Order: sequence, then structure tokens, then C-alpha cells
Amino acid sequence: MAVLRVVMDQANDVVDADQAEAARSLMRGLAATAPPKCTVEAIVPGGGSEPAVDGADSEHRLMLARRELGAAWQLGVVAGVGGGMIHAPTLFAPLAKHDRANDYDQTVVTVWDLRAWAAPEQLSRASALWQRSMLKRAVKHADAVVVPTHAMAEQLAALGRFGDRIRVIPGAAPEGFAIPLDAGPRRTELGAPARYVVATGTAETLAPVFAAAVDSDADAFVLDAPEGSAAAFAEAAAAAGLAAPRVHVLGQLDTPDRAALLAGALAFTSADPAPVWPWRLVEALALGVPVIAAESGVHRDVLAEGGLLVPPDGFTDALRDAAGGGARRLSVLAADRSRAYSWNGSAERVWTLHAEL
Repeated sequence: MAVLRVVMDQANDVVDADQAEAARSLMRGLAATAPPKCTVEAIVPGGGSEPAVDGADSEHRLMLARRELGAAWQLGVVAGVGGGMIHAPTLFAPLAKHDRANDYDQTVVTVWDLRAWAAPEQLSRASALWQRSMLKRAVKHADAVVVPTHAMAEQLAALGRFGDRIRVIPGAAPEGFAIPLDAGPRRTELGAPARYVVATGTAETLAPVFAAAVDSDADAFVLDAPEGSAAAFAEAAAAAGLAAPRVHVLGQLDTPDRAALLAGALAFTSADPAPVWPWRLVEALALGVPVIAAESGVHRDVLAEGGLLVPPDGFTDALRDAAGGGARRLSVLAADRSRAYSWNGSAERVWTLHAEL
């Protein structure tokens, strides 16, 4: 019997909500698509009192808690983990020397975000340093490195000698992501007016989106804003002519609130071309929300024909289209494109990857 061992590093302590949800969704997908005589085991940090990971047939709980485990694995100290087929849905992985040919041990890691190299100023110094360190270990010890887009695969190949070890397996919206029954009250609680756009990006990249909102007489909701960044977004909006009461800077919302807010938007705009999997964009596609994205390799791969790719000066015309005559067309295109992404589909490709190794 073959056992796929999946590192669930955030089973007890969530430090990145999107990656934690992706790991849980992938685990359930792996369980649902497991080949005959194959099972799934969760590798879980010590500490906490959380129940067994949903979808896992068994659990291997380690002695160290997540923080201590991350420090140990960064140094290559992986005692107690064991071997076999190990799949890490992030860079948090027991990367050390192993024998794939004779012992059939294999370790695969996943990279969702290349900002530590392309835009380190968007991350904390500790996070950027840790990611760089773990990627160096992946260059030496990973049997494969998974990235979600071909554009990111090309950029990753330039960062180390990976040869043919890079694989592309996309993510998806959270399992069951849908408009909640109380979407209206949730939008009211968030202060949403009749006309608004939802956006992600930095204060600098969102300037043309704010200008587009002014042109379309709409408010702008900024999602996933870093703590303490509200003033920077407000300044960028003011410079674009968008009054302070019409700029709503939010951190990470829970899943039902996100779905409710996205569903009522004129459009979703992804303004930052940084090489990172666009979680909100994929969620917008799943709800059939018109999508406008800054021209970039990642956005081109993910969006394809499912929305509008624009240069920085193209957001105003694109939003006019999305808020007007193009609304229905762009909604249909978004919904059609969303069918390209599912966690079961991604899980099937993970099983195939480990079988090939």
C-alpha cells in the first residue's frame, strides 16, 4: 500500500490563511482522488488540540511546535519525520538528503509566492529570509518543486538549478466557495454602497484603479491590505480624486464576507503584477464576477480569456466596460474560466507527479 504523506504545517497555527486553506482543500482532494490501495497521512507539528486533519487516513504528529519545527527544518534537522512520499503544499518541508532510488523516499515542495525575490519590500524581512533559505534547500534536496503558473515556473528556473524538477499545478478557490444566503446584510455591515469595485494590490499599483472608480462613480474596497497601510492607500486614492469616505481598506475577511463582497461588485481588479498566485482573482472567477487584471505573466496564465488584461492606463476603460455593456459578457467569461480550477483536479496531478517520481 502506498502512503502519500502531506505536511500540514498550519493544522494548529494559521500564519497564512490562504495557504492554510489551500492545504486543507488539497488534502480533501487527495483523499477523494486517491488511487486504489493508496492512503493519505498528515504530518502535523506538535502542540495544539485540534482534531485530526479532515481527509487524512492517518496522522503523524511531531514533537516540535510549528515555530520550532520551521527553525529546525531550515537547518536541515528533520529527525522524527520519517521517509516515504512527502508532499508539502508550501515551502515548509523536511528538506534533507535522502535516497529516492533505493529507499523510495521523495520530497516535493510548493511555491505560491515569489515576492521574496521579486518584491521583498512587500514581505517582512524574516519571512523573505526564511523563504529564500528554504528555496536554497529545495534546490539541493527537493525531488520536484510545484508552482501554480507557467510564468512563475520560468521565474523560478532562473533562481536555481532545478533542471526538469519544476512542475505546474494550479490552485483553486476554497472548496464550496459560494455566495452566502445573507450576502446582503454582510455587505451592509461592511459599508458597501450600490456601486463599488473590489481590488487587491499595493498603494502604488492601485492608483489607476482608484482613478477608474472615480470615472465610474464607484467606491473602492481594498482587500488583504497589510496592517498599518490604510494611510498609504487613502493618500493614493486622494491623489486620484477618490474621496476618503469612498475608500474602504480592509485586511483579510473571512470566507463568507469575501464571497458576499465580491458577488456585489461591479468588477474585481487585480493591480499588482508581482509573481504570486492571485487568490482573490480565482475567487472572483468562481462567482462569475467581471475581472480586470494588470498585464503580467501570472495574470495571463490564470485569466486567459476569462477577463480583461490591461496596462496601468487601461483600468478606466476596462471598468467602464465591466460596469456597463460588457457586464454580462465578462461575467460569463469569468464563470467559464473558473471551471479550469478545482482542488480535485490539482490533487489528481499531485498523485500523478509522485507516481512519476
